[in-house]
Amino acid sequence: MTVLKGARERRIRTGGIELCVAELGEAGQPTVVLVHGYPDSKEVWSEVAGRLAEHFHVVLYDVRGHGRSTAPKPLRGGFTLEKLTDDFLAVIDAVSPDRPVHLVGHDWGSVQSWEFVTVGRTEGRIASFTSMSGPCLDHFGHWIDQRLRKPTPRRVGQLLGQGAKSWYVYALHTPVLPELAWRGPLGKRWPRILQRVEKLPAGDYPTSSLPRDAAHGAWLYRDNVRARLRRPRPDAHAHAPVQLITPLDDAFLSERLYDDLDRWVPQLTRRTLPAKHWIPRTRPDQLATWITEFVRSVEDGRPETVKPTGKYADRFGGQLVLVTGAGSGIGRATAFAFAEAGARVIAVDRDAESAVRTAELSRLIGAPEAWAETVDVSDEQAMEKLADKVTTQYGVLDVLVNNAGIGLGGSFFDTTPEDWKKVLDVNLWGVIHGCRLFGRHMAERGQGGHIVNTASAAAYQPSKALPAYSTSKAAVLMLSECLRAELAGQGIGVSAICPGFVNTNITSTARFAGVDAEEEKRRQKRTARLYGLRNYPPEKVADAILRAVVRNQAVVPVTPEARGAHLMSRFTPRALRAIARLEPPL
Repeated sequence: MTVLKGARERRIRTGGIELCVAELGEAGQPTVVLVHGYPDSKEVWSEVAGRLAEHFHVVLYDVRGHGRSTAPKPLRGGFTLEKLTDDFLAVIDAVSPDRPVHLVGHDWGSVQSWEFVTVGRTEGRIASFTSMSGPCLDHFGHWIDQRLRKPTPRRVGQLLGQGAKSWYVYALHTPVLPELAWRGPLGKRWPRILQRVEKLPAGDYPTSSLPRDAAHGAWLYRDNVRARLRRPRPDAHAHAPVQLITPLDDAFLSERLYDDLDRWVPQLTRRTLPAKHWIPRTRPDQLATWITEFVRSVEDGRPETVKPTGKYADRFGGQLVLVTGAGSGIGRATAFAFAEAGARVIAVDRDAESAVRTAELSRLIGAPEAWAETVDVSDEQAMEKLADKVTTQYGVLDVLVNNAGIGLGGSFFDTTPEDWKKVLDVNLWGVIHGCRLFGRHMAERGQGGHIVNTASAAAYQPSKALPAYSTSKAAVLMLSECLRAELAGQGIGVSAICPGFVNTNITSTARFAGVDAEEEKRRQKRTARLYGLRNYPPEKVADAILRAVVRNQAVVPVTPEARGAHLMSRFTPRALRAIARLEPPL
């Protein structure tokens, strides 16, 4: 029984078999064909297909021998790439006879789709191809040959690394045993294995046909892998624009496999994703966004060639990032850094004009989309309305940066209850509101994400001049650690960023308890001048924030003094307490 809600099904006969084809969306829209991998059926795409159907005519089919498609007889020789190409042509002739289709493949669906997009008989029938977790066997063969003919320590390491990842390929070439395993204990346990190892959400995937599909699908490997790797085609050049999406934590494929891909693909867009192998199930939102952007760019006659040019280039492409306190300083620099990395940015600040300016500049820098929102993070009801608006209009966040904060200096006895309330409302409760409201949506979506909370070196470096500020930031640090432990099992990372003396306008707007307005103004100017002389740029903090998300770091002291104080807090706390007694240079 299909799990594709609202799908229209048809049967297509070709080469002595019958293919089960499902369609969603309006037939007049550009056609996107989704090809599944091993040991899946077309239902692996159900989450992605539903999202794409809002914009396109979406077509899925069960590969021969899988799902509700029939298997060839005999099985041996019935799964060659040539016959799989015949099937593909039969499908697109039926569903889109007059218009080229946009092809998307995962795992073995990508392997066979590389064949479709590089053979002459399909030229003109494919408008674009999005590949994920499945290389072209011909390209793979040349990759191996180059490393065997000109071995270096690095190349030998790559061969050995991929050889270890390909253990399952050797197992599937053994006679009879794979079929017995899939029709026996492995087939029964596979759903739980996927949920535990790949963090797949529980539900109606995989379908009940899995044991039979996996047994039939072993012939995909037996009929093709050895022959193509030994004698790869010399002319396997893509005749359509290609988008390559590489999961960085793929247990079966090394990202090094695609090092030479530019040789074979004239128009290549590269994307990376911090995820494991089964991204159609674990990252459907991100895939749908990227596929939609790519298809639209091709349809508009402007297929963009995106290639990494920096540390984080396109690492966050298409992801939705919200930054509070984005009107200036670290917040604005962070919004710009994510924009440069291709993210969609929501700039939030209590100053509407500053937020709008940050959003405008983010679009100019590289964000495909950027919006400005005005809110006081200490206002619980306003934050609830913002969370509802963001989720409804823009989607669930991939990255949340709780950065908004205010400064407050002065001794403990000079700090009034009103002062305490104000600094805690913004610095602590603002972070709590963000984590609670946006983090809950991340958790409910079940596709991971990351929360970054801006703490401070003051979180672990005591000072008699900053009791309220240090307390608020210490609370943010501990909150981050606790939340990190709670959300780890849901694929959501939490990082606490601890800058030191950074040249931002927080110094010129910080308040000082126990002094009159004139003295407060003098101290603000004095502090701003000292921070200006230190001149540590907020852009370096922004870079540390992106690095923390990429590496899923827990606590990140940024400046040298922040790193030094962090070490002292762990190994020489008495010395740090002695420093806390010194008078500040005011």
